[in-house]
Amino acid sequence: MRILLAASFVLMNVVIYLVMSILYRRYRLPVLLPALTATFTVVVLLMGFHIPYETYMIGGDWINRLLGPAVVSLAYPLYKQRHVLWKNLPAILGGTVTGLMVGMFSGLLMAAGLGFSKLYVLSILPKSITTAVAIQISSNLGGDSSLTSVFVMVAGFTGAIGGPYIIKLFRIRSESGIGIGLGTASHALGTAKALEYGEESVSMSSVAMTVCAIVGSIAGPLVAWIMYH
Repeated sequence: MRILLAASFVLMNVVIYLVMSILYRRYRLPVLLPALTATFTVVVLLMGFHIPYETYMIGGDWINRLLGPAVVSLAYPLYKQRHVLWKNLPAILGGTVTGLMVGMFSGLLMAAGLGFSKLYVLSILPKSITTAVAIQISSNLGGDSSLTSVFVMVAGFTGAIGGPYIIKLFRIRSESGIGIGLGTASHALGTAKALEYGEESVSMSSVAMTVCAIVGSIAGPLVAWIMYH
């Protein structure tokens, strides 16, 4: 029974994502990004049918386990574009680290300006880092990992949806620049969006996401220490 239930939820997720992908390919509106519309649809269905999160995760955990291999698969386009990486390494590192720090401090300033408590500030601090790493940073700093997950998702969706408009507004043509921007601002969701701009964009986006995770793991605790000591 448990296996059947898990398979049903996995199938539901796959079908919903495929339908939303078809919708996105037809209209090409950033707000119709499959990851966003599929997530919204699943949440509505769970709430509508009063399905507990724990029950859903019987199947959701299967999908969650595939995230690791999915991230590792990004190494392939990265390997194919390694010559571009080495050629532009200073620009890539400079742009990524600058973007990470802007994202980190903008979140802190917003939280402080709105009078958020220390718990919320520490939870929002790693919002510009991919979820798996952000949760660990937040927990170690004394934040709430659940809140951090929400903030990371908001940052990811905001960047993936708003990013194309910014790229168009500033007439950015470089695939490397597009990839670095999307990967830094929107981590995994930005990398998924970068697929639409070409293999070089995906490679640079995955590099940016990785650099943000490494640098953020070091900078996050340091920034928190400066703020509260």
